[in-house]
Amino acid sequence: MLGVCVCAQAADLSGMWLGTVTASGVELRLALHITKSDQDGFGGTMDSLDQNANGIPLANIKVEGDAVRFEVPLAGASFEGRLDAAEKAIAGILHQGPANMALTFKRTNAVPVPVRPQEPKKPYPYDEVEAAYENTAQGVRLAGTLTVPREGKPVPAVLLISGSGPQNRDEELMGHKPFKLLADYLTRRGIAVLRVDDRGVGGSSGSLMKSTTLDFATDALAGIAYLKTRPEVDHARIGLLGHSEGAVIAQIAASGSKDVRFIVMLAGTAVPGEQVLYAQSEAIMRAQGLNEMMIASNREMQKRIFEALRAQKDDRAAAETIKTFAGEVEARRAANPWFRQFLELDPSAYLGKVTCPVLALDGEKDTQVPAKQNLPVIARTLEEAGNRDYAIVKLPRLNHLFQTASTGHPSEYAKIEETMAPVALESISHWILMHTNKGN
Repeated sequence: MLGVCVCAQAADLSGMWLGTVTASGVELRLALHITKSDQDGFGGTMDSLDQNANGIPLANIKVEGDAVRFEVPLAGASFEGRLDAAEKAIAGILHQGPANMALTFKRTNAVPVPVRPQEPKKPYPYDEVEAAYENTAQGVRLAGTLTVPREGKPVPAVLLISGSGPQNRDEELMGHKPFKLLADYLTRRGIAVLRVDDRGVGGSSGSLMKSTTLDFATDALAGIAYLKTRPEVDHARIGLLGHSEGAVIAQIAASGSKDVRFIVMLAGTAVPGEQVLYAQSEAIMRAQGLNEMMIASNREMQKRIFEALRAQKDDRAAAETIKTFAGEVEARRAANPWFRQFLELDPSAYLGKVTCPVLALDGEKDTQVPAKQNLPVIARTLEEAGNRDYAIVKLPRLNHLFQTASTGHPSEYAKIEETMAPVALESISHWILMHTNKGN
């Protein structure tokens, strides 16, 4: 008599799945897009919705019984979980470096679209021009968008400079486009605005992590040179507006150029990078409600990373050392030219040489660049240097992105519908107009 084999059908993972993971105290929504491939295998991608990172390839998707496993090579991560009997949820652990994070994916019919009521919508009452120019000194081609008021005469102009990490011309992050909003707001009020893709992003060439803050200052000066070629722009009324690291870049560029007629520093630092990183981690952990022991332990880990970088000048050797106690992700983040320079760079050395008008604007609830650490140093540096045309403003209840916030913790950024508080937009535009003789 022949035996009859009753074989269980392999689980079908195809479709969309949505889950939320808490990484370093920040909640991130992850969406999986899984499709069937040949021989009953699977392929797919992952979106990190709150980081605006989409189409991240998945590898080695395996289903054995109710066990599910896949890898995310670009993030140095892997996931192991169990599929429930209804094939509607996968509960498991996301592994990334030394971190093991609980994560449950649930089937979904649609990926949520964030609500961003302030995002500008066409038609615009101004002109948009695709911009492209060269930083010839460094062999980098930069691409962006120039928005120009329809005034029929040369107008003031400002170049926007984004914060650290790869940013497109809209400084798009956590589902927000703050530079697109800022450009729209200022251009509607008579100011031309140039916003640009970072090196290696969008239409710009070059490598971000192989470049340094000082390199980015040359990109800003190339942008100023480009604006001076535009007939729509008054060449005597061009300034820089930088956010976070972009504010440091603005200080450096303005310290050595008379073509920069004003600078706006949004959440800018004025102390060496090492001090910023200590204060940032402590503020974020406090906003998260972590105890003093955990804060102290994290600082010790930071110190070990910084000591390893200073002891080993070769990035590969430093990365191998850091990996042994902090994991691969931290090793990659720290052992590169940008981070090494950021650690040692003292912005006040450049700010003391800035002679043009300066606006320094910070949010009271900023946990990434705490106002209490930086605003007093900015004021003291400018005062001691003899620059009397400056304004130091701390805006109540605003976070690092100048959103109205509860705690200021980065986990709030994506959840807040507001892209930038009206008080911040108005403060920026009013000050620029007053300093370009259009607000009187």
